[in-house]
Amino acid sequence: MGANDEVLASLRGVHKRYGALQALAGVDLDLHAGQVLALLGPNGAGKTTTIGLLLGLLRADAGQVRLFGQDPQQVAARRGIGVMLQDAALPPTLKVGELLRLTASYYPAPRPLAESAALAGIEDLLERPYGRLSGGQQRRVQFAIALCGRPRLLFLDEPTVGLDLPARQRLWATVRMLAGEGAAVVLTTHYLEEAGHLADRVCVLLRGRIVSDGSVDALRARVETRRIRCICALDADAVAAWPGVRQVQRDGARLDIASDQAEAVVRRLLDTDPALSGLEVLAAGLDEAFCDLTRDEPVASPDLREAA
Repeated sequence: MGANDEVLASLRGVHKRYGALQALAGVDLDLHAGQVLALLGPNGAGKTTTIGLLLGLLRADAGQVRLFGQDPQQVAARRGIGVMLQDAALPPTLKVGELLRLTASYYPAPRPLAESAALAGIEDLLERPYGRLSGGQQRRVQFAIALCGRPRLLFLDEPTVGLDLPARQRLWATVRMLAGEGAAVVLTTHYLEEAGHLADRVCVLLRGRIVSDGSVDALRARVETRRIRCICALDADAVAAWPGVRQVQRDGARLDIASDQAEAVVRRLLDTDPALSGLEVLAAGLDEAFCDLTRDEPVASPDLREAA
């Protein structure tokens, strides 16, 4: 997947408050055609507010928000977006096919119903009432609804919650295909592995400000933590007490060490255990990079869900 220079939506110097709470404090953000952007942050960081502004559901207190060069509250602009939110209040008595036809009717050039169903893997659900589906089936239907209008900008909020692995993999493949066709995709997820797998770009929000914006590799390179793996006989608890060691896990003969002083720890490992073998030093994973950025944030939460 590759992004191009076309900006489909943007925020410029955007501020938003809810009473005494500063939700966004001068945010600048561009969404590019053909790019998957993972928008990450702990609870209350401003993710939901950012998406609400881009969808035209909220108004900025200051700054500028543009969707396809227009005010996001304009109907013409909204016809270019697709949305899959965590909470979807869809009529439970309507059949899935009826829901797709109804949604597609709001768009100028929607996908054929059969194509939308195939992309989301719901061909066998079209004649079933939405309210009688399982949670995972409903999520797949919501994904089909989000993409049925052939949107140029697609918002996916925790899209794979409740999906089994085959359904997740199908959704990932469809997201890649849509980006390849030139759509911009904004993804929020508490599965950091998923963000690393799908995203061309990761934007981390913290207390209403963007603290990191770039590729997954660039985010990982910002942190000093390294993962050291080796086969050795040293006691894990003893290694955990060494300076620069943040975490140690043993898996059989292998030690897995997280360190922010990797060079010094590697030297000590080699000096302490001459029989050491299988030594690897790896860059921080996306989860470690995220935790490093938000380590001192009092509202951080392991599941990364938005509080406000």
